[in-house]
Amino acid sequence: MIRPKYLPDNFSLMIISMVILASFLPIQGHAAQIFSHLTDAAIALLFFLHGTKLSREVVIQGIKHWRLHLVIFLATFALFPVLGLLLKPVIEPFLNAQLYLGILYICLLPSTVQSSIAFTSIAKGNVPAALCSASASNILGMFITPFLVSLLITKNMDSTSLISGSSILNIVLLLLVPFILGQLLRPKIFPIIKQHLSLVKVVDQGSILMVVYSAFSAAIVEGIWHQVSISMLLNLVMICGFLLAIVMLLLHFTAPKLGFSREDAITILFCGSKKTLASGIPMAKIIFAGQPFGLIILPLMLFHQIQLIVCGILASHFAKNAEAYSEKLG
Repeated sequence: MIRPKYLPDNFSLMIISMVILASFLPIQGHAAQIFSHLTDAAIALLFFLHGTKLSREVVIQGIKHWRLHLVIFLATFALFPVLGLLLKPVIEPFLNAQLYLGILYICLLPSTVQSSIAFTSIAKGNVPAALCSASASNILGMFITPFLVSLLITKNMDSTSLISGSSILNIVLLLLVPFILGQLLRPKIFPIIKQHLSLVKVVDQGSILMVVYSAFSAAIVEGIWHQVSISMLLNLVMICGFLLAIVMLLLHFTAPKLGFSREDAITILFCGSKKTLASGIPMAKIIFAGQPFGLIILPLMLFHQIQLIVCGILASHFAKNAEAYSEKLG
């Protein structure tokens, strides 16, 4: 039976399950500290596997398309943050202060990797360029996102939450070092990974689920559901959808005018409009260490689900158009 596109995928359902589990059985005290260390280990393993999966040949091929990468980079780290700041007077009255900071945090994150590439492939876009751009966005985002958070978010929080050198070091050690190690060991590790793709998926999704459970356990202890009403949650969903729609429409109409081909325009649309959950939650865990950041990552989890649904529908639409065009030429 084919799942309707408007329904959540299995991973999204598992994320919802972690939120529900944390709501009824939050992990606390010493157990929470042990679980946090296990989560860090899972995240490091995740980025090690990302490093082993990334082909250098494909990266070299994709790097040549610098104009496309520049547009995606500007959309990710300039257009989104500007919109997040400009829309503050419009959206903050419908949310509380921390949820707005969560929206702004979304705007400062790098693009996704797996889903950007997957949707670009389905839509018949430029897959090598998508792989290069999304991967570069994640690597650069390890430095750019903390800087932007320090510049635009932490000044609105307690002074103890300002980005420190130790925070940057923790991000490098937890995310970048395992990634580079994975790249260096790729010739030996990748053949093994190809034979155990299901294990890679378990690590990929499991690490995110662990962080979600840990973060929401802390948020439950802090009383998150006493701060977020049903109407506020609905407002948050609409705002996330509105933000995604603005960026996608701007990229959809701008890319062809900049002289990009259909394939490149599709790549720009999917890579430039998406935000990573896989890197966003681990970075939030480090950046907002000591803070109740459940409210800050809640918008990201909703945005993640909305972008998957919207991009899934659009990718199928573009694929059908490409097939119809090919048949017409044939």
